[in-house]
Amino acid sequence: MIIHPLQRTTPEAVGISSRAILAFVDEAEAALDELHSFMLLRHGKVAAEGWWKPYAPHLPHMLFSLSKSFTSTAIGLAVAEGRLSIDDPVLKFFPEEAPPSPSENLKAMRLRQLLSMSTGHQEDTTGRMTSAEDGNWVRAFLSLSVEHKPGTHFVYNSGATYMLSAVIQKVTGTTLLEYLKPRLFEPLGIENPTWETCPRGINVGGWGLSIRTEDIARFGQLLLQKGLWEGKQIVPETWVEEATSRQVSNGSNPESDWEQGYGYQFWRCRHGAYRGDGAFGQFCLVMPSQDAVLAITAGVGDMQAVLNLIWKHLLPAMQSAPLPEDPSLHQTLNQRLTHLARPLPTGITPPDLSASVTGKRYVFPENEMKLQAATFGFTDHGSTLTLEMNGDTQQVLCGAGEWVEGKMRFLQPQPAPVMAAGAWISADTYRAVLRFHTSPFYLTLTARWSDAGTTLHWNARMNVSFGPTQFPELVGKAQSI
Repeated sequence: MIIHPLQRTTPEAVGISSRAILAFVDEAEAALDELHSFMLLRHGKVAAEGWWKPYAPHLPHMLFSLSKSFTSTAIGLAVAEGRLSIDDPVLKFFPEEAPPSPSENLKAMRLRQLLSMSTGHQEDTTGRMTSAEDGNWVRAFLSLSVEHKPGTHFVYNSGATYMLSAVIQKVTGTTLLEYLKPRLFEPLGIENPTWETCPRGINVGGWGLSIRTEDIARFGQLLLQKGLWEGKQIVPETWVEEATSRQVSNGSNPESDWEQGYGYQFWRCRHGAYRGDGAFGQFCLVMPSQDAVLAITAGVGDMQAVLNLIWKHLLPAMQSAPLPEDPSLHQTLNQRLTHLARPLPTGITPPDLSASVTGKRYVFPENEMKLQAATFGFTDHGSTLTLEMNGDTQQVLCGAGEWVEGKMRFLQPQPAPVMAAGAWISADTYRAVLRFHTSPFYLTLTARWSDAGTTLHWNARMNVSFGPTQFPELVGKAQSI
């Protein structure tokens, strides 16, 4: 694969003041707290980019529902190849999985409605679909009641996107990921994409894709160029226009970027923009009127707040002509972007308690975290945390004043890359931060000892979550090992 690098330029050369980008970064750090990366393109060139360490340019990042826009693109490619029509009935592709007596609404459901989130379901089907005991998500989706006439009721529905992935696999004989590799990923220079699968080996479609920030930006630039890349039409222009246009209404609040209409797995935005997005702040934002693309990865709870800052700082800063160069200001911006970092835990010199609790095994009563026991080992260079969870023992090293890379499985099926660091924040309390740095998530663990170190009070908190972010405090008792 020959990858041509994106051209870099100064913001002023493409009509953006470096001061506006500084203001965006400053307020993002003050108000949002948890951006992981961004890349701003204008006129096809990178005007600014930054990663908050330990996040880095070479690392993939979970996209969550931003994956949907890639699934939509696969459908557009399959239409262009004559493999299907978006007016095909969904049941046409899965006659063996259909219920014995399909309802009229189910029989009326078309791929078009899967694309536009107007399947007719009253609620998102995902939870009911993925809980199928036999792992047959297609059959489970088709078994659900379709309460409304398809095309008349919008409801955000990741199960619908999964069905699009299943259709691609049905008509091509290959997974969505493998189908897109030669048609989209390789032409764009997107290396080593990964995509989660269902129990039957179908890419989940509506979430589960992981790629780099620059890969997101390249996809956005392809959309901005209406499917044209390096002189070749790799996605039909008509599909890009149709998929990113308003296909259904999804609300009427003029201040919400979630109520400006929905296309084919793309959201319409204010200011004539459109986007693919994913939970906790994964964005591929395309601004046609400004000839600009913004890719963002993050771990935020308020995604509207991210867009509000873009509209406040970046959008009005985009001028129609180049601005006078300001080398001093540009140097200030470069230094700011080069030194972006999420804060490391800081605290005090390790207290005497650190030696007395090292090696002690603290046993916990039964709990929802399935944490049976924890053991700390403290040294001058940090700590080793040994966790016994759900019948499995794992260790993670926490650096002192630096992130240390490892792997950890925490409330997830597979070990994930993690960067960890910790510090004593008082004479009896140690805090560790574990950043799962290919995802939006990080875990803060606070350990407080009492009764001369024989009792451990354990608190765990996630920055963002689909459920509660704070776990109940656990109290463990020391045992000798």
